[in-house]
Amino acid sequence: MRVVVVTGTDTGVGKTVATAALAVRARERGTVVVVKPVQTGIGAGYDDHGDVDEVHRLTGCATQEFTALDEPLAPDTAGRRQGVHLPTVAEYADRIRVLTEFHDTVLVEGAGGLLVRLDADGGTLLDLAVGLSAHVPVEVVVVCRPGLGTLNHTELTVGALRARGLEPAGLVVGSWPTEPDLAETCNAEDLPRVTGLPILAVLPDGAGALDRTAFEAGVPGWVHRL
Repeated sequence: MRVVVVTGTDTGVGKTVATAALAVRARERGTVVVVKPVQTGIGAGYDDHGDVDEVHRLTGCATQEFTALDEPLAPDTAGRRQGVHLPTVAEYADRIRVLTEFHDTVLVEGAGGLLVRLDADGGTLLDLAVGLSAHVPVEVVVVCRPGLGTLNHTELTVGALRARGLEPAGLVVGSWPTEPDLAETCNAEDLPRVTGLPILAVLPDGAGALDRTAFEAGVPGWVHRL
């Protein structure tokens, strides 16, 4: 029984594809469910499916989405504009703890970065991870970009986790280019050095566009450990 919280250094860094890849590897250890506490940007005129739909497409894993909001904004902002009462982070934690009773691994994908507010009380994914860690084993994986600026963003995220007593399990590079430039090549070496964390996976650019068979076949070569 464990919870793996997948956060990112920012939005659009590849968290969903990373979550899918981690789910495929986690199945080697038993049953898996993927949870998205809050999904935004799936109302009329925006995407017609959420991140958990993409995870299911790539992996076939069981998924749950707790709260869905129309506009592609931070959850607290989207909820306020839509007039929706959002569950508190504590309520999300309770629901996730129930899932640990029935699954060996519960993967929790955040929304945006670590400190994006998930509820109207200012609760963040960091608060959710801390709250869960008081009751169940929690591992936090940080998904980061390969390019210029990622060292700063990644160190800030890792530092925020450590300040709350959570030591991250490691890093995932969310989208590695076919022809990396100088900054990307150097960052691949510098990310472990500046954070003190291992790189758990390097996902190739375009991995999320693959079908399930190709995606699952590629995961063992992308995810080094979990």
